[in-house]
Amino acid sequence: METYGGRRGQAERDAMTVEIGYALCSAVFAAAVVLGAVAGPALLFELPDSVEWLLRLTGLVLAPVLFLARVVSVLVRFRSRPQPSQPGRTSPDS
Repeated sequence: METYGGRRGQAERDAMTVEIGYALCSAVFAAAVVLGAVAGPALLFELPDSVEWLLRLTGLVLAPVLFLARVVSVLVRFRSRPQPSQPGRTSPDS
């Protein structure tokens, strides 16, 4: 991701900003879906108190874990992905 001089260009900074935004938005969505799927039945249906408590607790534990896992996986995948070269530039040995 870094150029030879050690500084990032504007395009690289923009790409990182977009990727961070995507990671955060997709992680919030995934965590909300999991929280709703796990804890939702406790809110919609009349269940025994222990089952409601267990479902809510499970949802509250899984949602942040999934959020962090999603953010990390997206950003690690972005960092390891080879970046395309700039169009119009030729290599020195061509």
